[in-house]
Amino acid sequence: MSEAFFTVQQVDDAGEWFVPTELARGPWDPDACHAGPPTGLLARALERAVPELRLARISVDLGRPVPMAGFRIVAELLRSGRATGNTRAALVDAEGVVRVTATGSHVAASLGAPVLAATRGSVATPRLADAEPGPFPFATQAVPDRRGFRDAVSVRYPAGHGPGTGPTTVWMHTVPLLATEAASPFQRICPLADCGNAFSRHAEPTEVQFVNTDLVIALHRDPVGDWLGSQVASHWQPTGVGLADALLFDDEGAVGRALQTMLLRPAS
Repeated sequence: MSEAFFTVQQVDDAGEWFVPTELARGPWDPDACHAGPPTGLLARALERAVPELRLARISVDLGRPVPMAGFRIVAELLRSGRATGNTRAALVDAEGVVRVTATGSHVAASLGAPVLAATRGSVATPRLADAEPGPFPFATQAVPDRRGFRDAVSVRYPAGHGPGTGPTTVWMHTVPLLATEAASPFQRICPLADCGNAFSRHAEPTEVQFVNTDLVIALHRDPVGDWLGSQVASHWQPTGVGLADALLFDDEGAVGRALQTMLLRPAS
């Protein structure tokens, strides 16, 4: 079986029980997941709640760390119409505590929409073939002698960009969410979308912790391919609040945006 971020250990009337592999572990807490892979599972649950509509936006509130011990996801349909719908999901631990909540905005795709032709948009994005392999932006591991999220990704940088601080552009490929099923395009981009604060940091994690408290992903079309890109700039303020703003793209052009609100604190 190929490597993945999660396994499904139990399926019963209460739903699936997801157990993170070590590749899902985040950089700050040895007992907590990186938020990107669980966001992919939240998107999966929201898509299943209203399959006749396309998930266009997910808004995730990261209220508590996502436990490496495992969790369930419970989703519900709030409203479904012919053109739009809304969903909600909660990530729940073994004690029944809600760790993370998410809301979804869904729209109906129509081939009869009044659009003359698809375009690449007004923002130029690079081509994967012109990028070179490079390292993940920083080497911090919650457990130094064990693997974590950074070991689950491959990274490429366009010319003039790299793993240093400041705004950057990057391509990223990850292991799948689950080894037993193919992820949807929206699910595939979630791990990358949650990396904007790391790729465009203003200091190293040995100096400042830059933990995002939320994640918003809005896609105007489905990304194509396994390698997906991010053109990201972070804005850090002396108040201890930051924002990472990323243009998400594939080899055909822009697909949407990701926003992360950050809590900035001196590293302990």
